[in-house]
Amino acid sequence: MRDRAMESGGKHSYLIGQTEVAARPLETALYLVATPIGNLADITLRALETLAAADILACEDTRVSRVLLERYGIRRRTTAYHEHNAAEAGPKLIAALEAGKSVALISDAGTPLVSDPGYRLVGEALEKGIRVVPVPGASAALAALTASGLPSDTFLFAGFLPVKTGQRKARLEELRAVPATLIFYESPRRLSEALDAMADALGGGRAAAVGRELTKAFEEMRTGTLAALAAHYAAADTPKGEIVVCVGPPLPVEQTAGDVDALLASLARDMPASKAAAEAAKMTGQPKQALYRRLLELKDDAGG
Repeated sequence: MRDRAMESGGKHSYLIGQTEVAARPLETALYLVATPIGNLADITLRALETLAAADILACEDTRVSRVLLERYGIRRRTTAYHEHNAAEAGPKLIAALEAGKSVALISDAGTPLVSDPGYRLVGEALEKGIRVVPVPGASAALAALTASGLPSDTFLFAGFLPVKTGQRKARLEELRAVPATLIFYESPRRLSEALDAMADALGGGRAAAVGRELTKAFEEMRTGTLAALAAHYAAADTPKGEIVVCVGPPLPVEQTAGDVDALLASLARDMPASKAAAEAAKMTGQPKQALYRRLLELKDDAGG
């Protein structure tokens, strides 16, 4: 008997304003559909048509997806596909695809496969010769990057850092010299601790940005050095909502004397002289003691 949870349920249509639009049939394929990360208006017409027309709609959390579907009048049954049931649900979806069905996969928010288990399903589908079709749209990582003011020509999405201190430090050390803007997702409860670890491992003078509740009513994008951001969130109440942290590329090793002086002055605004010298040493490769002496000279000159 066919699994009832994988049957289509309802009309294949969606709403644009008050107008009901019939969705065109889809070819057999696994469709990876991006959904809004907060503002429900951030969805494409193609995504709506795909969600309405697919034979099977697989969701990370059916309750979360129901809000979006009801907003656009998409009356469909859904089936759950997430990290806890992937071993059981995945083969059913592959079997449906091999039987000629179309499957649309969505996560709770944003683009599927970004920090969720969908990549396993995609890998299995490709191994079976099944077509995989991206339906692009919202992405928290890209939204934060474009609003951060940091270089966007080269970037690395690093996902969530490990929770354990030693593993997190080791991971950050691996990323320290990557010549790109780094993008992390982080829990609000661990944001202050993570920023402090980033400042320690990557350098407190690195430019960074923290995006919170992007596209939502209380959206916030705070920029500054890692040291300044770590200090701010250490003193602030625990933030609420989804968090994206962007960290700019490493500072150039080859710098003029003026560049080094400017770096020392910037770091010294956020931390003690000894720590500022240590951070500058990490970023420039110059001896810590020499940088410390130079910072004291700059302070004496400023005082005079």
